[in-house]
Amino acid sequence: MGNDANPVSLRARCGAFCRVMIRLFAVLLIAYGIHLLMGWVTGLALFEDDRLRVGMLVAFLLAYGLLISVPFVPGVEIGLSLMVMEGPWIAPLIYGSTVAGLSLAYAVGEWVPYARLHRVFDDLRLKKACRLLEAVQPLSRTERLEALRARAPVWLRPLATRYRYVLLGPLVNLPGNAVLGGGGGILFTAGLSRLFLPVQTVVTILVAVAPVPLAVWLFDIDLGAFLD
Repeated sequence: MGNDANPVSLRARCGAFCRVMIRLFAVLLIAYGIHLLMGWVTGLALFEDDRLRVGMLVAFLLAYGLLISVPFVPGVEIGLSLMVMEGPWIAPLIYGSTVAGLSLAYAVGEWVPYARLHRVFDDLRLKKACRLLEAVQPLSRTERLEALRARAPVWLRPLATRYRYVLLGPLVNLPGNAVLGGGGGILFTAGLSRLFLPVQTVVTILVAVAPVPLAVWLFDIDLGAFLD
């Protein structure tokens, strides 16, 4: 019986490894594509006008911000890859775009009507998600915290409730968090839970995303040099 389980376990591990490699390849492909586009625009004589070049850069950063607001898109990794390819100068711009994108994901989760989301889940035949929304919708913020405290493991209860913003910060800034939905998915879920207040959440995002890009910019760190 143990021998019969081995092939299944092996296939599961191979499948997980393939999914990780596909995500990694997608991150590198997206970042390299943006890098090539920025180089192409900068090199075109047509865009020698600084205003047009700045406009294109703003467009790229807006696209990046929208991209990382989408659940299951590994935004932290894409930002790091862009800093590796472009150098320290782009770090504060990546920081600002990352904060904006994650804040957008939170805002969508916070203000999307439960009824509309229920219809979407119902159309996708996600019955468990529908039942969860039905159970959570009538609860107040305090009642939701109490329900979370009752369901969470004992060791996790203080972090999941009283110190939930402290927990949110590392999750957002954690490389590889795409398995949890990525930064966009985590912030969308945080907003959807109605357990996180807007001002505190934005402050958490500002602090959580800051260390790497600001260190790269302030100390003029060339991340690409570490890969040579």
